[in-house]
Amino acid sequence: MIPTVKQVDLNFKFLGGMVGTALGDAIGELAFRVPEETELRARVAHTDALLYTDDTAMAIGLAESITQVGGLDPQHLGDTFRANFMREPWRGYASGPPTVFSRVESQGVSYVEAAQGLYGGEGSFGNGAAMRIAPVGLFYHDAPDLYDQARRSASVTHAHAIGVDGAAVQAWAIAQAVRLDPQEPFPVEDFAQRLVAFARTPEIESKMALVGTMVASSAPPEEAAERLGRSVTVHQSMPFAVYAFLRHPKSFEDCLFCAIMHGGDRDTLGAMACAISGAYLGVGGIPQAWREKLENREQIEKLAVKLAEIAESAAGG
Repeated sequence: MIPTVKQVDLNFKFLGGMVGTALGDAIGELAFRVPEETELRARVAHTDALLYTDDTAMAIGLAESITQVGGLDPQHLGDTFRANFMREPWRGYASGPPTVFSRVESQGVSYVEAAQGLYGGEGSFGNGAAMRIAPVGLFYHDAPDLYDQARRSASVTHAHAIGVDGAAVQAWAIAQAVRLDPQEPFPVEDFAQRLVAFARTPEIESKMALVGTMVASSAPPEEAAERLGRSVTVHQSMPFAVYAFLRHPKSFEDCLFCAIMHGGDRDTLGAMACAISGAYLGVGGIPQAWREKLENREQIEKLAVKLAEIAESAAGG
């Protein structure tokens, strides 16, 4: 059995998950321009602000919608995403969300219907639903219907079963990280096995099994990145982000640099890996100097605390 923290400080954990997502995103984005680790560390140390991308912008929107509604409402979530996109369209959005927003406006359909019509009616299996999923994993960390809640959050932009499954497995990793006590030894093997059990598509299930094998065999990051993938599709990126966390569960920094220094979709790899790491270690495990430089930190922190307050209230805590 996985040992869980006896008295979880939800603020500490939720702050870690939300701030971790944003910093993984921001430093991962910087790594596109500074792809050497020593130089990147120096750039982070000397920069005035760490700026995030659409990964964090959408995680913020997801947290805003959950806190305003008290849960997940796909239509409200889509409206929130759309409003944030219209205000900041330069955040680096892929083509999927703007296409959904346009179809909702021009065709009068719901966000879910618009998302189902993407890519010839198959829906997207990109990593966009997984990159922003931290608020769901945090808020529903104790919920028996976590998978369904992850599906609801994904449905406004990602209808493909693989896109949903990747987001749900990422949400499970974050949820379990909230529940685990960072003062105890990390249960790598059990965590990895449960990731496999939670998956519902062959593509995600097989990749999560490979994650467990590669972590158990101490496969180097270069090999893991090659075999697990690091592209914009969720089954070719989320598994490597999980690998980065499982390889370095006790170090936010090491997890981050493992995730982002091997090419590919660096900002999203960083966001996903560091959402789990932050939720596990708590905000105290994230370098303070980095936190102080994070763009829009106060709003992100306020949303994290509000999520924790509502979650605790709903649980009767």
